[in-house]
Amino acid sequence: MSSTDSAALRHTALDALHRSLGATMTDFAGWDMPLRYGSERDEHVAVRTRAGLFDLSHMGEITVTGPQAAQLLNHALVGDIAAVGVGRARYTMICRADGGILDDLIVYRLAEAEYLVVANASNAQVVLDALVERSAGFDAEVRDDRDAYALIAVQGPEAPGILKSLTDADLDGLKYYAGLPGTVAGVPALIARTGYTGEDGFELFVKPEHAVELWQALTEAGAPVGLVPCGLSCRDTLRLEAGMPLYGHELTTELTPFDAGLGRVVKFEKEGDFVGRAALAEAAARAAQNPPRVLVGLVAEGRRVPRAGYSVVAGGEVVGEVTSGAPSPTLGRPIAMAYVDAAHSAPGTAGVGVDIRGSHEPYEVVPLPFYKRQK
Repeated sequence: MSSTDSAALRHTALDALHRSLGATMTDFAGWDMPLRYGSERDEHVAVRTRAGLFDLSHMGEITVTGPQAAQLLNHALVGDIAAVGVGRARYTMICRADGGILDDLIVYRLAEAEYLVVANASNAQVVLDALVERSAGFDAEVRDDRDAYALIAVQGPEAPGILKSLTDADLDGLKYYAGLPGTVAGVPALIARTGYTGEDGFELFVKPEHAVELWQALTEAGAPVGLVPCGLSCRDTLRLEAGMPLYGHELTTELTPFDAGLGRVVKFEKEGDFVGRAALAEAAARAAQNPPRVLVGLVAEGRRVPRAGYSVVAGGEVVGEVTSGAPSPTLGRPIAMAYVDAAHSAPGTAGVGVDIRGSHEPYEVVPLPFYKRQK
């Protein structure tokens, strides 16, 4: 990458620190982000067995406030956001009027009339624009807070112990998909028990000017238990093993939540109309009558790695498409997520393969996720 290309990218508050650690940087959704610091496999294993530290400051934070903030979000998103308690979070989606998925989101309710919407980096502007447009007629304000936060995640079985050593916040009482304000290493933070790795862990929303200080404190506190800095590459293999969808791969505007097997996030029973309701009701009825392709796990019998866009085949016919694929450090074999015809979606279905450059490589159909942590 030339210096001019790099200059056009956005940089997080931790940029200089990543470079000092020897990170391999990459363009991700217009941000210059660490791909890996050393071996992505070692980083992956560290998160599964010890702990990893991630810079996620490229994510898009949007604050929604005001007397009708809950009603606005119920109208704009498919979930029942008004039902989320203060201090809790909800996984949800924002859809187009035709039901296509614009993005998947996490919404935190920070106060009675204040929400933090976290969008994927690649869709942050789209989500912001949609929320602003959909706020017409509601007594609520939509604010672009992307520059107001740095986001640092500590993930893995040692994460709670590391964080406990730096905060007096009640981590034991903090449930999964909940958040509370606190102080970590003297830095004010929103401490959320969320993550994208399949492990226990926390995401810490802080002011950008506090990011370096917090990263260094976490690094120091985590050193005795083997915490390492982790890049986007192992974040992708971790989420793949955990069966978590990635926008642009398992989720697109061409799919409704029902096509993606995530119809449960659509709450038809909530009060009032919401964008996409009619189209999504049709999609739900269609899915009940004629099951769409099903998102399944595939485990390779050989060593060749499937990639997004490769065809899934059975009996010489194309029966699906790979959405994500990579070598799995935990399973020791290549794995993939793929949408396949319902007739070939049952775990153990025989004769399923992936077309890898003209060769039909045998794969086993397995249920998702590939990996589930021991509670």
